[in-house]
Amino acid sequence: MAVPTFTVACLSKKHLAKDVYELTFEKPEGFTFKAGQFILFDVPHPDNASDIQARAYSIASSPDDPELLFLICLTEGGRMSRWITEKCKDGKKLTMKGPFGTFVLDEDPAKELLFLATSTGLAPFWSQLRYALLREDKRPMTLIYGARSEADLFYTEELKTLAAAHPNLDLHITLSQPSDSWQGLRGRVQTLVPTVVTDITRAVVYACGSPAMTLDIKKTALEEWGLTKKDVHVEGYI
Repeated sequence: MAVPTFTVACLSKKHLAKDVYELTFEKPEGFTFKAGQFILFDVPHPDNASDIQARAYSIASSPDDPELLFLICLTEGGRMSRWITEKCKDGKKLTMKGPFGTFVLDEDPAKELLFLATSTGLAPFWSQLRYALLREDKRPMTLIYGARSEADLFYTEELKTLAAAHPNLDLHITLSQPSDSWQGLRGRVQTLVPTVVTDITRAVVYACGSPAMTLDIKKTALEEWGLTKKDVHVEGYI
């Protein structure tokens, strides 16, 4: 079966944090996806439009949203990073393929949900949380969201507002290299799990962020937390 392909226009570009941009694209007619899935953008080289390579990004918008939202962390010299900073203007178009992926929510009503995110690894969870909570999913949910420093944080107020509106969402924000004035949690997301989760054996774990972080969480979940493979879902990005 051929992979669905669409040409979409960028509707907005917003600088959220030190190296993070929020991009909004038009949502093609008939395009559907599950919260947690990703798409592939065909990204032309900024210096050679005929040189095109695919780049994968999680969809941060809810399936119900009228537009497609993406959270993208810039990398020095990166193809998509250069497209964003040098070429991306309102109305600029890209080709995208998808959706892809099985990083979607478990539907077992007896399970608690634990989300572990660093930087733009928050993207699939921003989609999943809003989609589930607005459908009155009452399962206990814990989100531990981490970044390096205060300058790397984004969506903190939006997350706090979401948690305040839904008592079954337990939110924790942590920094691994905060300033001396930081009064919040400190440390990597995985180190906080034992202190904020009462019974990890009841949880389905979702981790999204750097490959090093997700691999560490997978190893820890299977070897120390006693979880089975079916209850551990990780998605790393480069």
